[in-house]
Amino acid sequence: MNKATRMLSADELARQHDFSEQVKLLWAGRLNRQPRACVATYGCQQNEADSELIRGMLVDMGCTLTEDENEADLVLLNTCAIREHAEMRVFGNVGALSHAKKRNPDMIIAVCGCMAQQQSVVDKLKKSYPYVSLVFGTHALYRMPELLFAVLRGEKRVYDIEGDEAGVILEGLAPVRKEGVKAWLSIMYGCNNFCSYCIVPHVRGRERSRTPEAVVAEFERLVAQGYKDITLLGQNVNSYGNDLDGACDFAELLERVNAIPGDFRIRFMSSHPKDCTKRLLDTMARCEKVCKAIHLPVQSGSDRVLQAMNRRYTAAQYLELVSYARAVMPDVAFTSDIIVGFPGETEEDFVQTLALIEQVRFLSLFTFIYSPRGGTAAAELPDPIPEEEKKRWFDRLLAAQNRISREENEGMLGKTVHVLVDGVSDDAQYPLTSRTDGFRLVLVEGDEAMIGQYADAEITKASTWALFGKVK
Repeated sequence: MNKATRMLSADELARQHDFSEQVKLLWAGRLNRQPRACVATYGCQQNEADSELIRGMLVDMGCTLTEDENEADLVLLNTCAIREHAEMRVFGNVGALSHAKKRNPDMIIAVCGCMAQQQSVVDKLKKSYPYVSLVFGTHALYRMPELLFAVLRGEKRVYDIEGDEAGVILEGLAPVRKEGVKAWLSIMYGCNNFCSYCIVPHVRGRERSRTPEAVVAEFERLVAQGYKDITLLGQNVNSYGNDLDGACDFAELLERVNAIPGDFRIRFMSSHPKDCTKRLLDTMARCEKVCKAIHLPVQSGSDRVLQAMNRRYTAAQYLELVSYARAVMPDVAFTSDIIVGFPGETEEDFVQTLALIEQVRFLSLFTFIYSPRGGTAAAELPDPIPEEEKKRWFDRLLAAQNRISREENEGMLGKTVHVLVDGVSDDAQYPLTSRTDGFRLVLVEGDEAMIGQYADAEITKASTWALFGKVK
């Protein structure tokens, strides 16, 4: 393991547990009841997994969890910094909480996560949102009991955005997951890639992998608890194990969890194309519990733009990966991310991106207009592209992908697919949601007793966003 990376020690865990006990006694005694806590999560699946750890710590501190901010004694916003829009949503919601704070002056408002790891955000919170009592970054997540105790003891504003970029590995914290079929399982933290547009390495630190033994043990617990669709999470899962001195890479980790007894599916995200190997794709094909679906962010179809983004692969290399994956897994489904309007992008660059999505025919795309992030290399680049042009490109990309998604879904009409029923929908005729191995959304008939069960569904209707089926 990288010598700079450290595990949470037993002493640190015990120290934070002592603070949890003190918070429990002090807070419940002051309120004469159990405190209520609301956690609002913004951004990616890694943030969702972090919020599960946060909820676990709150329960350990004696809190009752609620979804209603108005009845909460603590409202904690776990934030995302990857795009300006996400930050504006957070600031808007923090502003709206001022009314709740006036109604309940004892309410504690806290901001944590990726935004809180940035000094510029902390400065803005200090200046414009004085009623925010607690701010802590990604590196201080495990110290939340200690920080909350300081607030309860009377410190008006508690901030902790310090931390070593090498980071820590969060073992020993018990997450509180939502009941259901699906679960997130973090296998690593941080990122070493420094794509020129991306803030993640700056706010989440360097890559650090959990041991395969820890991952397998948690996976086994999830299976025992009844979860059937388990996603392995990392900013770049393909580089898992690079800091483990050869003990285990991601392909071997997939083999290990695939060997766990039980009836479940394995997914993972996200993958970086430069680290996606034929060996990994062969392993996916061979492991029967690993879903034949890959989220493989391409970001652009232009080599010139990819180089400016510091992605370290070409469009041809990306297409070669897709071709090989389809050779060994004929039914594999691809999803991806694409940024339009990167500084210096031209119409020719954009047309190359359109050509790539036509060739790959992604199941779906997450599409974004470039958003400069302070502290990244791309933020220093001149950006001569008019906003109207970026919006036109975005609309053209969206229209092309919507057509592809609709055509791909219409090609499923009359076929029978194997699905895992995982929730309820808003459609009265098709009240249940389900997913195929390839992550296609299928709305099906039936009642809630089917949730958590596998079924075969005949596809009777298709739209851009979903398939509709009758359970056979």
